[in-house]
Amino acid sequence: MVDAPATDIDDLVRRVAQRAASDSTGLPAPLGDDRITQAEEELGFALHPLLARLYREVADGGFGPDYRLLPLLGPGSAVVGEYLTRREASVGVEHPEWPECVVPILTWGCGMYAGVDCLSEDGQVLLFEPNPYSGGSWEPCWFLDSGSLAAWLETWLSGNGWFEEDADHRDDLVEPRPWDQAASRLTSAA
Repeated sequence: MVDAPATDIDDLVRRVAQRAASDSTGLPAPLGDDRITQAEEELGFALHPLLARLYREVADGGFGPDYRLLPLLGPGSAVVGEYLTRREASVGVEHPEWPECVVPILTWGCGMYAGVDCLSEDGQVLLFEPNPYSGGSWEPCWFLDSGSLAAWLETWLSGNGWFEEDADHRDDLVEPRPWDQAASRLTSAA
């Protein structure tokens, strides 16, 4: 079996920037290094490198699938604020909801989020879907959407994601599957 060629990250960022600019006339400005550093200091860990590049080179959110990426910092719903709020609610409880170092980057509505695992070398993209929660562990609410942030972005660029409007009519649809690290990561989150 031959491995698929690695994604050229520079080319991917360029294509994401082109798509973002064509989808929206009012994109926020990209962030400077000082704002990325401030966000990482508030989070207590480094953002995944590709995620940091998106905020540094494309825009401070406002692009991407469906509801679009959240701004990194700021009032209202933003990556850092959402993460800190969810982590605060997960510390010291029997059943933590949110694992460490998974930053919510996009809301799908109805309490659902896309998140990037900043501990994952490839920046796994996770789906938090709270509807299966029935008390006890939050493990059934965590799904692996994509093995890497780069692949997730490629799916968005190609229009082949499960989140696309006509996705349920396709035979080749790849839906998120349960995240096999959920139990261990949520246990360590307490």
